[in-house]
Amino acid sequence: MMALPEMIGSADAQRTSLMGRFGALTGIIAIGTGVLIASSLSGTAGLASIAVSQGASPWPGFADVVEKIKPAVVAVRTEPEGSAKAVKGKLPPDETPLERFFRRFGQPDDDSAPRFGQMSRQGAAFFISPDGYAVTNNHVVDGVNTVEVATDTGKIYMARVIGADELTDIALIKVDAHSDFPIARFSERPPRVGDWVLAVGNPFGLGGTVTAGIVSARGRDIGAGPYDDFIQIDAPMNQGNSGGPSFDVEGNVIGVNAAIVSPSGGSVGISFAIPADTVKSVIAQLRDKGRVSRGWIGVQIQPVTAEIAENLGLAEARGALVAEPDQAGPASKAGIEPGDVITAVNGKEVADSRNLARTISSMPPGTSVRLAVVRKGKAKTVNVTLAELPDPHPAAAPAEDAKGAKIPQLGLAVAPKGGTEGVVVTSVDDDGAAAEYGLKIGDVILEAEGRKTVGAADLRSAVQAAEKGGKRTVLMRVRSGTAARYVTLPVGRG
Repeated sequence: MMALPEMIGSADAQRTSLMGRFGALTGIIAIGTGVLIASSLSGTAGLASIAVSQGASPWPGFADVVEKIKPAVVAVRTEPEGSAKAVKGKLPPDETPLERFFRRFGQPDDDSAPRFGQMSRQGAAFFISPDGYAVTNNHVVDGVNTVEVATDTGKIYMARVIGADELTDIALIKVDAHSDFPIARFSERPPRVGDWVLAVGNPFGLGGTVTAGIVSARGRDIGAGPYDDFIQIDAPMNQGNSGGPSFDVEGNVIGVNAAIVSPSGGSVGISFAIPADTVKSVIAQLRDKGRVSRGWIGVQIQPVTAEIAENLGLAEARGALVAEPDQAGPASKAGIEPGDVITAVNGKEVADSRNLARTISSMPPGTSVRLAVVRKGKAKTVNVTLAELPDPHPAAAPAEDAKGAKIPQLGLAVAPKGGTEGVVVTSVDDDGAAAEYGLKIGDVILEAEGRKTVGAADLRSAVQAAEKGGKRTVLMRVRSGTAARYVTLPVGRG
């Protein structure tokens, strides 16, 4: 720090002191390839001069690519049927202008915890054909048949919804006005982690906003759907960026912006985009027939954890574990059984359950596939002809009020369900292993350690066998409602 006495006196004295202290100070700062800034403090003027190497752009940036891509992006506004229309110039009852400001700019009703959030119904889209086809998110247009779009020049058009896919959150809309709309093109290669990325959208209804960042991760599962494979991006995005594109520095679309992580409703620099390859395959079907048809083998699957791998005698935790095949599905008819681990499809390794779901869904119904399966430690091959993925039809689990017999090692009580359908969980200890691992009243334990459980004695026997065998956990197949899964519970806790 500069000593105080040397700073006392007139402005001229201070300047003379500074010049005397620093003399002729010259610094060179690299701004970009072939670009230099040289500053010189000499004499009493202390003026700075800037020298730029000949032929180089002094301030590198993204302006050129933005000029190319921005006209293809439009703002989207939807008004779901039955929603109340705002009266222009009027405030809602008992709402102050300040409250309106925070409501408009994303202040949540409860900001106590971070959350994944889909962005608002005021979103964005981008043209993919000169005759007006445009891509956006399903959650932007869900529940409506037409939407209002505004171009970068301020022109407003109505667009109709051609089709939407809830499972990937992609929708296709069409503006029937011109045949010369500017378009965006999809990238032919996936982005790499660390690549520059530009996001264009309609944050908070402001329209035509560009932000920049990098691809920070790929293959993210955020719990949005069964085919999650998001690109994580650190370019700032906010409510209203939904449906807008993310571009590479060559102006090609690498993904469609879909979600953010936000503690407060605003950007914290973590956002997610649906990869271009996924978008292209979905919109091709939406454009052709207005819906998406997917291959289906008819199994409920889950990841193979280290504990499950140990119980099944697998060398490593990989593949997709079949919790239960649909009795009317292709896999069951081909001989797939509960406890099978699917490790490859047509010779291509299956990393985990998400990888299997994406692989199968990308194939058309009627395709014949070869599944590599490990069953009770032995490898085998099963040929399956894919059916079409049906519409989901979840059902609630029946409640059971019987007190049941306690299994203290697992922290639960069970009662016979009747027939060979397993035992139903009738109570769960709050501090027990069952509660910790997500079991709840009404769940049905179908098997334990590979054996069917008809009564509490079968479950106790399985626990004792696991303990005698030196296992740390007992492997159970559990049904919750219509969904079955495998669960490993630690033994010896009560």
